[in-house]
Amino acid sequence: MQQHANYSPWLHRTARLTAGATFLLIVIGGIVTSTDSGLAVPDWPTTFGYNMFLYPLSEMVGGILYEHSHRLMGSLVGILTIGLFLLILAKDYRKWLKWLGLAALIAVIVQGVLGGLRVTQINRNFAIVHACLAQAFFALLCGIAWFTSRDWEQDIKTTTGETAQKLRRLSLITTCLIYVQLIFGAILRHTGSRLDAHLLFAFLVALHIFLLTRRLLAVNSESDGIGQSTPLLLLGLLIVQLMLGTGAFFAKLTAFGETFAAALTVTITTAHVAVGALMLVSSFVLTLKIYRFTNASVTTETAASGALVTE
Repeated sequence: MQQHANYSPWLHRTARLTAGATFLLIVIGGIVTSTDSGLAVPDWPTTFGYNMFLYPLSEMVGGILYEHSHRLMGSLVGILTIGLFLLILAKDYRKWLKWLGLAALIAVIVQGVLGGLRVTQINRNFAIVHACLAQAFFALLCGIAWFTSRDWEQDIKTTTGETAQKLRRLSLITTCLIYVQLIFGAILRHTGSRLDAHLLFAFLVALHIFLLTRRLLAVNSESDGIGQSTPLLLLGLLIVQLMLGTGAFFAKLTAFGETFAAALTVTITTAHVAVGALMLVSSFVLTLKIYRFTNASVTTETAASGALVTE
């Protein structure tokens, strides 16, 4: 019999809080990029020579407000990640989860350093890597939040055999495609290049989300561990993202965008980043659920039945 973790409400709540704070950090980071405020504060880790936490609130205006808020929020996420790691060590027996907690801690440290190097080295490549790692870090935290939930302790496997194998493969491919799409999105936002790759992967992501949702709705019900809410959420996010992507294209890459109010352009482009992050974590958690609640092993009896059907 499989041993289950002792569910800790505080551990789960901390994981969710850390993930939520990280999402807010990504949103603020999107505002920083959309307003071109990444270099509004020229020094790091200080802010105009001040200790980061002692910088006068009265001086936080314009781009400085966005960039300094991003730094403060990043510090909060770092503190929460440390707390999450300590809680995992204290409250959870699973060694692999402890390693994931350590990975999250290392990732948030690397993120802070990358953000600082973006300022001190004035190099957009650091900004691109910083944006991509932020998405992966957010997905990792959402995974930890699910691993520490009561849902993880269920042992339901209603989908088995070849169907389960296909679901696992399709969900994993979909998540990977979304992440690659986010990488090209970061390149496009910071350099203005690779629109072609961004559009290509947008098509591939849309196709795979449609196929995955259709297959899940055909084989699953709300009574199993996977349910229908997550795939429907992913499909809904896709629709919103396509509309935001169209708006961002016209706002940033066409002459028509010059007629847009600056606040509208910032809102559209930032929302595009935020929804992209939500798509990634929705697909990632859905993939984790599929791997958790399906049995991809094909027994001799199942294989024989399949052979009879094909004959």
